[in-house]
Amino acid sequence: MARTRSEHYDDIQRGILNAACALFAQLGYMRASIADLAEACQISRGALYHYFDSKEAILFAILDAHVRQMIADVEATMARQSTSLDRFRAAIRAIVELNARSSNEQRLILNDLSFLAEAEQKALKALQRQLVDTISDLLIRLDTEGKIVKRSKKVYTMMLFGMLNFSHTWYDPKGDIEPKEFADMVVDLFLYGFAAPAAKGTVSRRQHA
Repeated sequence: MARTRSEHYDDIQRGILNAACALFAQLGYMRASIADLAEACQISRGALYHYFDSKEAILFAILDAHVRQMIADVEATMARQSTSLDRFRAAIRAIVELNARSSNEQRLILNDLSFLAEAEQKALKALQRQLVDTISDLLIRLDTEGKIVKRSKKVYTMMLFGMLNFSHTWYDPKGDIEPKEFADMVVDLFLYGFAAPAAKGTVSRRQHA
């Protein structure tokens, strides 16, 4: 007979994911044991297996939820904008703001994705490509000088994601620069350059799709 779910099942499952995410980020996925997980979640090993089949299943659930949330946030905020520039700025803000709230998840997806089974890695990478393609398409729309060609498309796109994905190693969202301002700094630096005249940015901001 199948074991019935308690009315608090979803809340307990989310609590496990939150505790596991913090533990994996602190110790590293490979070093964290099931015993460590059970202690961090304040439940028994047997109870832990009631919610997840394995440690790998927990890691996959954490990363899958994070990437899907990022895609959802980006799509939702872009839908409220009318120009390519505004959609681009909104998308970068959404990415930065989610990462600012989810630094542990960002560490895991950069450091521990390779520990998942091949099929799980493939599923997550497909979701990541969806997000990358969205940003890449926006860059092409904003590229009035024809800098992005077939051989350089990936390079430009990943340079931008490099600025975003590794900011958790040094950026403090509780510091003097809040996430929204940091996102705008990234957009302005990437599109206009650090030493570009202010007028260029002013003109470019009026660009429509």
